[in-house]
Amino acid sequence: MNPDTYRPSHFRWSHAAGVATVTLDRPERKNPLTFESYAELRDLFRQLVYTRQVKAVIVAGAGGNFSSGGDVHEIIGPLTERDMPGLLEFTRMTGDLVKAMRACPQPIVAALDGVCVGAGAIVAMASDMRLATPRTKTAFLFTRVGLAGCDMGACAILPRIIGQGRASELLFTGRVMTAEEGERWGFHNRLVEAERLIEEAEVLARGLADGPTFAHGITKTQLNMEWAVSLETAIEMEAQAQAICMATNDFRRAFEAFAAKRSPEFRGD
Repeated sequence: MNPDTYRPSHFRWSHAAGVATVTLDRPERKNPLTFESYAELRDLFRQLVYTRQVKAVIVAGAGGNFSSGGDVHEIIGPLTERDMPGLLEFTRMTGDLVKAMRACPQPIVAALDGVCVGAGAIVAMASDMRLATPRTKTAFLFTRVGLAGCDMGACAILPRIIGQGRASELLFTGRVMTAEEGERWGFHNRLVEAERLIEEAEVLARGLADGPTFAHGITKTQLNMEWAVSLETAIEMEAQAQAICMATNDFRRAFEAFAAKRSPEFRGD
């Protein structure tokens, strides 16, 4: 994948200085997801595993909203006509988007504004960091349409971000989590004014892109892998991972820069 020539069909894409920006771009409908956009996003994040030119990713929405989730007419309606194998095909496909986001080595920064619900809330949840505006409203709406809250990994990931009790409340009730609650609970890393949201996301993403990107990928891998292991196993995993990072040129560059009293220039190798 060449990030400078990549042209998706179902969202906007830009790439500059190692930072890629994915913008959900159906503002007249508050940026819903469709069968096609789910699949294209999944495929994009799978390709990013092999795209070293991209060092950090921003996911945003157009028109003052992040995403209203799965499109009622283009997804929910057709799903009511599917048989069980067809339904399972869909739920596995949407889950594959979350798997792809977690598996891609680049840090993902979600820039959240306005409506962030349903599958949109899941995409935000699956990102590594979340910036939001004071008007951001996040809700895991599945129970409101007669479904379980266990959608696309929500029961595994959300409790690890905000705690079991708070996650249980949101997943059982489907109620809105306000921006202030989201920041207080740790879902949002911080709140910024709407007019500065993308700028702040770019500052964060550029800082990550300028860092030791190979080591960032190792950090993300360990954050994923250490969820379900003992402390002893986690410490051994981290010992091996850190030894790998110590063999990189970026580690040597950092030492040489420190010795010369200058800032290191990381290259991701």
